[in-house]
Amino acid sequence: MARKRASADRQPRRQPKPKGGSGWKRFFHFIWLAPVRRLILTIIFLGLIIWHWTTISNWVESVWEGTLDLFGWGLLFLVLALGFIIGVVWGRRVLAVIYHWNQWLGAVAFIFTAWGIVAFFGLGGSFGEGIIGDDGLSGVFRLIGLVLLGIILVAPGFCWRLVKRFLGWVGVQLRKRPAPEARYPEPSPLDRPLQPPVITPPLSKPPDAEAVMPTITPTPGQQELRQVAQEVWKKYGESPALITVDGWRLPPIDILDNIPEVEFGQADNMQRARLIEEALSSYGVPAKVVQINAGPVVTQFGVEPGWDRKMKEVKERDRDGNIKIRMEEVSKTRVKVERITSLSNDLALALAAPSIRIEAPVPGKSMVGIEVPNTIYGLVSLRGVVETSVFQKLKPKAKLTLALGKGAGGEAVAADLSRMPHLLIAGATGSGKTVCLNSIICCLLLHYSPSDVRFIMIDPKRVEMTPFNSIPHLATPVIVDTNKALSTLRWLNQEMDKRYQRLAADGSRNIEGYNKSREGEEKLPYLVLVIDELADLMMAGFDEVEHVICRLAQLARATGIHLIVATQRPSVDVVTGLIKANFPTRISFAVTSQVDSRTILDMGGAEKLLGRGDMLYMPTEAAKPKRLQGCYVSDAELERLVYFWSSQQKEEAVSLRIEEIAATAPGMGRTYPPDPLLEAARQLAREHQHISTSFLQRRLRIGYPRAARIMEQLEEEGFKREEGAG
Repeated sequence: MARKRASADRQPRRQPKPKGGSGWKRFFHFIWLAPVRRLILTIIFLGLIIWHWTTISNWVESVWEGTLDLFGWGLLFLVLALGFIIGVVWGRRVLAVIYHWNQWLGAVAFIFTAWGIVAFFGLGGSFGEGIIGDDGLSGVFRLIGLVLLGIILVAPGFCWRLVKRFLGWVGVQLRKRPAPEARYPEPSPLDRPLQPPVITPPLSKPPDAEAVMPTITPTPGQQELRQVAQEVWKKYGESPALITVDGWRLPPIDILDNIPEVEFGQADNMQRARLIEEALSSYGVPAKVVQINAGPVVTQFGVEPGWDRKMKEVKERDRDGNIKIRMEEVSKTRVKVERITSLSNDLALALAAPSIRIEAPVPGKSMVGIEVPNTIYGLVSLRGVVETSVFQKLKPKAKLTLALGKGAGGEAVAADLSRMPHLLIAGATGSGKTVCLNSIICCLLLHYSPSDVRFIMIDPKRVEMTPFNSIPHLATPVIVDTNKALSTLRWLNQEMDKRYQRLAADGSRNIEGYNKSREGEEKLPYLVLVIDELADLMMAGFDEVEHVICRLAQLARATGIHLIVATQRPSVDVVTGLIKANFPTRISFAVTSQVDSRTILDMGGAEKLLGRGDMLYMPTEAAKPKRLQGCYVSDAELERLVYFWSSQQKEEAVSLRIEEIAATAPGMGRTYPPDPLLEAARQLAREHQHISTSFLQRRLRIGYPRAARIMEQLEEEGFKREEGAG
C-alpha cells in the first residue's frame, strides 16, 4: 500500500481545463508582449501629434524664428560645435583637447570672427550684432582683435619669437652709436668657431711662470682672433653702463652668444605618447600618459599606472525570462612600478630609440617618467640659463651661483657652490666634463671680481685650462706639473689652517661673518680649487692626495675654500670611499658600464646617458639624481670673457705666493699622523744597530704597510735601515 501511494504521488496531477476566459487571457498576453506594446505606444504618440499638429507647428515656427533672430546663421556654428563635442566625448579624446586647450580657444576666437563678419551682412542675429557692436568702425577693430587673439592662442611660440625679434631690433636701433664708432668687425669672425686663444702672461707673473707656461708664437689665425677680441673689448669693455665692483668692471651678459632654442612639434610628442600607451597595453600593463615635458635633448613622458581589475560573471534573469551575464568588479589594485621599469628595452624598440631611461617614480609626483631621446638635439647656452628667472632669483641669495643646465622638462637648474660645498664630476672621455668645468668657471667670471673669488687650477692635460692663464682671478698660473700640484695641495691645507686662526681671532664662525664688516682687500676671497683629472694626482701620490683632499673637503667649507674635482676614471681606487663621503654633491656624465655609475652615484643610470653634455646631477638634499643637459660655452665666448678681464689695467690682486710657501714648507713630502707605536719602534732602533720593515712587523705584530710607514719616519729621524732588507 505504501508503494502504491508513493507511485501515485510521483505521477503528475492533471490540471482541470479552464471552463471559460482562456481567449481573453491569450489576447492580453499577446498585447503585453514587448514588440506589440511598443507598436501600440508609437501609434498613440503619432495620433496625438496628428491631432495637435496645428498647435505644434505654430510653436515650432515661433521657436525657430526666435532662434534665428537670436543667432542668425551663427546657428550653424553652434551645431558644428555641438557635433564636435559629441565626437570628442564619444571618441574619448578629451585628453587631447586638454593638451591643446590654447589651440581650441584660438579656434573659438576665429569662429566669433566669422560670426561677426556674417553679422555685417545682417545674417548674424542679435548675438552677432553684439559681437560687432553698434558702430561699424569699432566692430572692425573688434574683429581684428579677435583675429590677433586667435593667432596668439594657436601659435604662442611663433608670436613670442616674433615679439622678441622686434624688441631686439628696437633695442639695437636705440643703442646704435654714431657712424665712426658704430663700425664693428663683420659678424662672421665672431660667429665662426675660434681657435684656441692667445695665452697672455699675467700682469706680474711669479718667478717660475716661464717653467709653468710654454712660450707660444701667435699664428695668423691667432692674430686674427686677438684682433676680434680687441674689437669685442672696444664694444663691451668701454661701455659706461658696466657694473663696477671694488674697481673691477664686470662683463655684460651680451658678451655671451644668444643661441635660439630648438622647439619640438606637439604632434610628434603626441604620437610617441600613443606608442607608449599601446606598447604598455600590449604587454598587459594598463597606463596613460598624463604629462609631456619636452627638454633640449630628451622628452619626459609622465605615465600614470592604471588599475588591475578582477571581475566575476553574474548571471541574472530579466523580466522575459532570458538569462543575461553581467560582469561585476570584485577588486582593483594599482599596477606595480616594477612592471613598467622592466619593459625599458621593449619601449625602446617600440619607439625606435637608441636607449631610454625610466625614472620611477618622479620625485614629488604620482607618475613614472619615461625619458626618450629627441630626434634633434638642442643646445643649452650659458646665457640662456643665466637669463632665466630661476638663476636670477638664486643670485642675490647665493654666494657662488652656478648655472648647471636645463632639465629633462626644459626647466633651468642653478645651484650654489658654497652650499654644495664641494663638487665631484666623473664621466667617460668626450662625455662633456671639460665643457662643464669651463661653463662653471665662466659663470663665476661673469658675476664675481678677483676680490670675491680666486681660482687654483690643476690641469695635468696641459691644454684644457691654459686659456684662463691671463685672468686676474688666478692665485697662480695654471698648474700642469704633478709635483707642483702636490705642493699646491699642501699649501692650500696650510692656508685653511691660517684662515681658521683669523676667524677665531675675529670671533667669526665662517667667512661670511668675517667679510660682513670688511671691504676691498681686507676681505677674504673665496678660493676655488679646480682639478681636471684626479686620476693623475692619485697615481703620483695616492696616500697624500687622498689625505689632503679629504681634510680639505671636511674642514674647508667655513673658510671659503671649495673643491671642484673631475675624473674620467670613476673606479674605486680613484674615487675612494673617503672621497665619496666628503663630496655629497656629484655630477655623472655618460660612463661605459653600470659599475662606474654605481661608483659615482651609488646607483645605475649613468650608463644610459647620451653623451655631449647629458648628465645626472645629484645635489646634497636630493634622494635621486636629476637629469640635465649641461651648459655649453664656445671657444669664442671663452676668448671674449678672458680678454675682457685680462684687458683691465689694474694692479694685480694680492699674490698668495703659493710657490714660495710650498717650497719652504719643511717635511711636507710625507705627512703622516703620529703612530702610537712610533715610540716603541724608536726603542727597538736604539737597541739594535740595523732594523728593517719586516723586523718591525714581527716585533710589533703589525701589518706590512703600517710597518713601512713607521720605518720611513724612523729614516727621516736618522735611524739606519738594515742593508738588503725591504
